Amino acid sequence: MPQASPEALPGLLARGLAPLYLVHGEEALLALEAADAIREAARQAGYAEREVLAAEGDFDWSQLAGAADSLSLFASLRLLEVRIPSGKPGAEGSEALVRLVAHPPADTVTLVTLPKLERTQLSSKWFTALEKGAVVVEARPVSRTDLPAWVARRLAAQKQSMTPEALAFFVDRVEGNLLAARQEIDKLGLLHPPGELSLTTLAEAVADVARFDVFQLSEAWLAGDVPRTVRMIDGLAAEGEAPVLVLWALTEEVRTLIRLRQGRKAGRTVREMARELKLWGEKQRLAEPALARLGPRVLMEAWAECARIDRIIKGIEPGEAWFALRALGVRLAS
Repeated sequence: MPQASPEALPGLLARGLAPLYLVHGEEALLALEAADAIREAARQAGYAEREVLAAEGDFDWSQLAGAADSLSLFASLRLLEVRIPSGKPGAEGSEALVRLVAHPPADTVTLVTLPKLERTQLSSKWFTALEKGAVVVEARPVSRTDLPAWVARRLAAQKQSMTPEALAFFVDRVEGNLLAARQEIDKLGLLHPPGELSLTTLAEAVADVARFDVFQLSEAWLAGDVPRTVRMIDGLAAEGEAPVLVLWALTEEVRTLIRLRQGRKAGRTVREMARELKLWGEKQRLAEPALARLGPRVLMEAWAECARIDRIIKGIEPGEAWFALRALGVRLAS
């Protein structure tokens, strides 16, 4: 069965409903919107009855077989939802899901929702069966690189746009918080008429709702983006993040670049070392330019500074940990 991005799902639904849908992934907003779109398409197509099974705790998986075998009581068409919040159906649930794919209930659209899954879950027998038998929608996080285009599409849907300066400002304010981004876009649709929105207009209307994590911080300084690096470190401090976790993220990436440099000197490529160094996605793309920008001396000095900040955090050496982390971030991003 086809895989559909959240953006492509409405067009796919407009061409007709499939008997089975699977929605999973890390980005809660996109997963919620995808499930809502399937529910609305089913409702409009006459699937008036809706049954929800929440498979959590001591869930009795025989309920799924019973629901699949039972006929609709009030309508000829039915939407059956199977929610698995843990993403771990267990042995009994695995067998029940495989049977569901093999024998889908008649006159029923079935929607299975799952959270972000680990590699072992993605390669399991039950997930493989769902993947083959269902239309799969994966709600992946929207990266910093893709966020401007995502915002622009949402604005275009309400006949609005932004100047380049306004769009950059908006993305800075909502990065890492897609739900808040949607809320701010909806608010702009209510406050302002169709047309182009300026930076002045946005500054008055948009709250600073960005949320950061330490993994995004690594991408910021690897990309050489000093303002974003500082903003993220300050944001992590304001959100109450533990400085030791931020230091760990910086230390790990510095160590990775040092090992990458050693491997390159030995004639190995970034692609060859990607698995052992856990360089995936954006980090793999950014690692080599970061190596060229920083140089071996800066990396070794940064390594020594990581050790010094560790002593500050432990109270062995005087200093202010967040100030030192900010200075290190600037040095790495410069």
